[in-house]
Amino acid sequence: MDIMKERHSMGQVHPMKQVHSVEERHSMEEVHSMEEVHSIGTECPVQETYSGEKEYSPTDGYSKKTGRKAKTKQKKRQEQPYERFLRFGAENLTEAELLAIIIRTGTKEQNALQLAEQVLNLARYPREGLLGLYEVTLDELQGIRGIGEVKAVKLKCLAELSMRMSAAKAAEGINFTSSGQVAAYFMEKLRHRETECVILVCMDAKGQMICERKLSEGSVNMSLISSREIFLTALESRAVSIILVHNHPSGDPNPSEADKGLTSQVRDAGEQMGIPLLDHIVIGDNRYVSFREADWFYRI
Repeated sequence: MDIMKERHSMGQVHPMKQVHSVEERHSMEEVHSMEEVHSIGTECPVQETYSGEKEYSPTDGYSKKTGRKAKTKQKKRQEQPYERFLRFGAENLTEAELLAIIIRTGTKEQNALQLAEQVLNLARYPREGLLGLYEVTLDELQGIRGIGEVKAVKLKCLAELSMRMSAAKAAEGINFTSSGQVAAYFMEKLRHRETECVILVCMDAKGQMICERKLSEGSVNMSLISSREIFLTALESRAVSIILVHNHPSGDPNPSEADKGLTSQVRDAGEQMGIPLLDHIVIGDNRYVSFREADWFYRI
């Protein structure tokens, strides 16, 4: 009977095989990749046992150093960004502290706040801080020890959301029938691009922007941009009028012959469709050319 009991007991020690979903694997990547075991903060919350041994609280992201139970006393620690957010609100946190909350975990060598400071240091002139994060690439972010693919993607999504929120706020109150205001709105967005980008601006009857749509980006042949595509987008948006905007990576905003040809084509189609082209603006480096202001609109 003792032998049977022992065999029955041995039959119960095989653990079930765990199967992880894609989301769980991503979560595990954040914890295990690049030795990311530190929590957000500026100081490690260390507990001491009465036997003198140290163990790290798993609730704060630290692996436990001892397997036996012991009474502990918590050392005083500095307040972490998440706790500061709850006490004082987001407006009272630094950019690095805000990013640290998004990053969440650090490595053995650096906590999340120190990683956030490294991320901000990647920003290049003239955009610095959070705005500069928009120009930082995924590869550059993953070059920081402790920033894996998951964290890098989250940071790029944060940058894109920030840019869109900033653009939406800037668009409020702008008179899009003014070439100078339209150029100012798109200047920072387009003048640093290394490739040519063509944007269609759709407007309502009051001259307010309904939407902006990217028509093409890269090595652009203006003659290949379809008037049909432009006016399908305008009709879907219920636009009353439209403006074309594109950049010249060279920094020189003077229109090419292809620019003039596209302007003439879209202008004529707009008159037939009842959705007039109000202007075509070419963005250079802190300069712009408006077809309407330059009086080229009806001379092409």
